[in-house]
Amino acid sequence: MASYGIRDMAREAGCNEQTVRWYEEQGLLPPVSRTAGGQRRYDEHHRRHLNFLRHARELGFSLDSIRELLTLYRTPEESCAAADRIADRHLADVRHKIARLQALEAELVRMVAACDGGSVADCRVIETLADHSHSHCLAPDHQTATV
Repeated sequence: MASYGIRDMAREAGCNEQTVRWYEEQGLLPPVSRTAGGQRRYDEHHRRHLNFLRHARELGFSLDSIRELLTLYRTPEESCAAADRIADRHLADVRHKIARLQALEAELVRMVAACDGGSVADCRVIETLADHSHSHCLAPDHQTATV
């Protein structure tokens, strides 16, 4: 079976060596063997786990969700219903964040468009930011873009 050093593992996964060590310390990677000189030696099993971790992180899954997904990954005979629930929950979170970002975008577009480039004393951006009552805003909590 192929054996990899930490540098090779990190390079292939697109992360740094500290990240690989941290995943190991957190129990997200299976236990690793060491050489007589104390160097970590990873195998194909570790490589697959690390790539799984990196992909899940790239998709924005939380570490808690990744722990759950890794447990499922390690038990392929289980139903995928739990994985679907985790992904559905994450999708709902992502959609909520997108809606919030769209509301913020609408607010910022409106605020910038209202600025006529005059002096700071008449600047709509500064005026809006200084207005703690949010009377200049589309929504007081910036959660929804109601135009």
